[in-house]
Amino acid sequence: MAMLFFCPRWGSEVIPWEVFLKKVKEEGYDGIEYGIGFNMPEQAMDLIWNQADKAGLKIIAQHYDTNDADFSRHYDNYCQWLEKLAGYPVIKINSQTGKDYFSFDQNKQLIDVANACGQPMVHETHRNKFSFAAHTTKMYLENIPALRITLDASHWVCVAESFLGDQPAAMQLAMERTDHIHARVGYPEGPQVPDPRIAQWEYALNKHLSWWDAIVARIRTEEKIVTITTEFGPYPYMVHEPATGKPIADQWEVNAYMMSLLRARYLL
Repeated sequence: MAMLFFCPRWGSEVIPWEVFLKKVKEEGYDGIEYGIGFNMPEQAMDLIWNQADKAGLKIIAQHYDTNDADFSRHYDNYCQWLEKLAGYPVIKINSQTGKDYFSFDQNKQLIDVANACGQPMVHETHRNKFSFAAHTTKMYLENIPALRITLDASHWVCVAESFLGDQPAAMQLAMERTDHIHARVGYPEGPQVPDPRIAQWEYALNKHLSWWDAIVARIRTEEKIVTITTEFGPYPYMVHEPATGKPIADQWEVNAYMMSLLRARYLL
């Protein structure tokens, strides 16, 4: 079964692109997931794609920053962002779409225009977006048959302050419509456990693994490519020691561990 692992640029922004891409390749990733800012010039985008291509790495482009609270301006800016990506070779576009305070119809307009852009589109489950919680996303999935998602269940676990055991129908539908996984582990009081390698957090890791197992099994039957971004993030997702300001774990090492864990689980 084909499976591609992606490394987030998030948290490594201070590393020069050439150095970063070399490190990504040497770690064994197949590509990168990168947040493309609304105002990023085309020249900078061209440079990133050219360098990634030379390194033999694929790109998932991430949308995250159409933050205007006025829906009309938000819609126009989102359309402009989608136009920026037209013609760029992406494996997928992962979009943090809409707002939790927009109406269903407003968020649906954004989802519909994204799905019509001609690129493979997935909408990330994320706080502050239309998909901020399992129960609300269920409504969108039930009413928009073309909607496909990036499942980052860590956000939902945090929002619901639970591992969603009382929402089996919402989780089942979400897993059936997931085309991309963000492999971060959340817990009821936060979107990222301090370190998934520690026995203390094994219960949370195992819960997320059970969801990912079901998604991978489904995609296997569909003979599609599984794409996973190991997306443990930097501060403030990564807890810091109050006295020193140092992170309690190394973000790069945690993400590499997650890739190794999932590769062994699904490919061996």
